[in-house]
Amino acid sequence: MSDSEGERRPAGELEAGVLAALWAAGEPQTAAQVRAALSQDLARTTVATLLGRLYDKGVIGRTPVSRGFVYFAREDSHGLTARRMHHALDQGDDRSLVLARFVDGLSSDDEAELRRLLQDGRL
Repeated sequence: MSDSEGERRPAGELEAGVLAALWAAGEPQTAAQVRAALSQDLARTTVATLLGRLYDKGVIGRTPVSRGFVYFAREDSHGLTARRMHHALDQGDDRSLVLARFVDGLSSDDEAELRRLLQDGRL
């Protein structure tokens, strides 16, 4: 539970905290190191569960050491956002329509940036 009795954390808040701890560390971390870096006081098992879920989703990697693992982020926050966008795009029946609606919702500055990236061959 969070600070108030009966109040739940927003979905993904804990996973986001774990990812932030891994990004801030800049090198592989044990579950204990991740737990120590978190602002919330979480049980060891909770941190292990979160790391396992992120690993199962392919968001983080792990390497065996001693009797456990060290964990590392597979990509930075921008890469993770792009992965989520791809996942959302893959959920639609009509990719063209999904892309059209996405572009239609962009600000004029974002649309201009997207055009520039496409013209520069960066996409």
